[in-house]
Amino acid sequence: MKGKFITFEGCEGSGKSTQLRFLGEYLTQKGVDFVMTREPGGSEIAEDIRRIILNGRYTAMCDECEALLYAAARVQHLKEVVAPALESGKLVVCDRFVDSSFAYQGYARGLGERFISDINRFAIQNYSPDLTIFLDISPKAAFERKHGADSSDRMESLGLEFHEKVYEGYKKLEGKFPRFRPVYCGGSKFETAENIKNLLRAENIID
Repeated sequence: MKGKFITFEGCEGSGKSTQLRFLGEYLTQKGVDFVMTREPGGSEIAEDIRRIILNGRYTAMCDECEALLYAAARVQHLKEVVAPALESGKLVVCDRFVDSSFAYQGYARGLGERFISDINRFAIQNYSPDLTIFLDISPKAAFERKHGADSSDRMESLGLEFHEKVYEGYKKLEGKFPRFRPVYCGGSKFETAENIKNLLRAENIID
């Protein structure tokens, strides 16, 4: 694998979309050869799976089905987007990856780390991120900042108690993987963007 693989994680409303947009603009200005993508999604088939996962009508979806759909979308995304970009030497920046499955399905849903590891073995073994940036803000503060959850999004509408468990799951991952680096994002979006760039410079990802 020749390129670098950077992933962004965070609870709902943590500001990932904004920070990824800022970073994309910065990388473009610097002339960096990069691919910006997301999970679930990033390719045609994976985007179709995303629509199923997030559809607010599918309240009967069981936890195991949800986790397996995420894993299926991830494999397709890896095959079509992530792996080719990395092999060609590009920087890949991905909005969520397997750590989301650990936090949401493994911890918050209670499916366990082993189950998530088993169904994501291909992604974990072959394409572990070089660096994972965790936008660290509590779900309560995040939802207050975005003025509540999106009721049409099946994951956002699961309630504060669920998302507190997701946050706890992320904090456990922080202590487990050295690549998992928190960036406090309780300040302004511009302060957060600078903190992210400083971390990427310190890790020799960008100049």
